[in-house]
Amino acid sequence: MRERVRAILVDHEGHLLTIKRIKPGQRPYWVLPGGGVEDTDTSLEDALARELREELGAEAAIHALVHILTTAHDRQYFFLTRLLHHNLADRSGPELTEPGRGQYVPERIPLTEAGIGAITLQPPQSAAFLTRALTAADGLFALSDIRLRDPAGQPSQAR
Repeated sequence: MRERVRAILVDHEGHLLTIKRIKPGQRPYWVLPGGGVEDTDTSLEDALARELREELGAEAAIHALVHILTTAHDRQYFFLTRLLHHNLADRSGPELTEPGRGQYVPERIPLTEAGIGAITLQPPQSAAFLTRALTAADGLFALSDIRLRDPAGQPSQAR
């Protein structure tokens, strides 16, 4: 099963930094920054840092691992992060230059239920998770760090 990491990347103004995917012959859709964990990554957090550098020329502070989505094809780890800085001129990911991959356009989205609802965020489960978290009484940054517990409630590592 392929492991992937994703950043719920909140900027200094409280917006969500996403990537708008534009592919020939398809309707645009949005994803959270991130991607596949490579053999050279020493941890999930290391993979996330690499992906943020590649896709956005960004560095972020990790607040918590807040969600894990398992499908038939992969397991995605969603980290709540705060953007420290980014420079699009520093993007270096191979996906940016591979022919046929389409465009990867960074886009700031209001981190509100309406903002999330106005885009087609993929996978749909990530949009549903964010909407639930945003409408909870305590808010997104009150979510527990699930790196500290496994499903049985025991201390655990995410990877």
